[in-house]
Amino acid sequence: MSIGKILICDDDRNICELLRLYLEKEGYTLSIANDGEEALAKFNADTPDLILLDIMMPKLDGWQVCREIRKKSNCPIIMITAKGETFDKVLGLELGSDDYVVKPFDPKEIVARIKAIMRRTGKSASDSDIKEVSYDKLVVNMTRYELKVDGRVVDTPPKELELLYHLASNPNRVYTRDQLLDEVWGFEYYGDSRTVDVHVKRLREKLEGVSDQWTLKTVWGVGYKFEVKE
Repeated sequence: MSIGKILICDDDRNICELLRLYLEKEGYTLSIANDGEEALAKFNADTPDLILLDIMMPKLDGWQVCREIRKKSNCPIIMITAKGETFDKVLGLELGSDDYVVKPFDPKEIVARIKAIMRRTGKSASDSDIKEVSYDKLVVNMTRYELKVDGRVVDTPPKELELLYHLASNPNRVYTRDQLLDEVWGFEYYGDSRTVDVHVKRLREKLEGVSDQWTLKTVWGVGYKFEVKE
């Protein structure tokens, strides 16, 4: 039985085949695209639960594909690329990707990252397991993976929601960037601390000016906290 649908987008057919072997063994249903246009077509046709997206592809590159998908979906995206510079990582995060893996990689690491994201975006929780925090004009529901701001649902990528939920579940507690990388991204995430900054910046764009009862605050020289007025 399939435990989820994954779309692999990479013009290197050997990498696609390697990932297919590992992921099918884990129980996932796979579809494969070898260029950007095919990636968008298969995304629209297959409605995957997660996308593995290479940057350097013909016809449309991964940046363009990510941008188009984010116009209509919050489906988790893991960027897979030979580009390891911080600029490329930050750009991918700003466009809405949820994670980033640099070639060459160990397929077991890809599997671990996929499992972690799929666990966090699972829809199988019962009513008694509802995970939700709420404040004035703000509701973060991790059972439905839904953010409500002033009564309206706001489209938000999974990683942003997870970060906000983690901070809001522990009001007034200060977290360093490294703590947030470890506790939100998890499984020995090999990331740059700017990853956290990018996600906080995007959250602030959604939350700025909503309420004077709470704020997503920078603690200079340390990190961040979800500050609530007593």
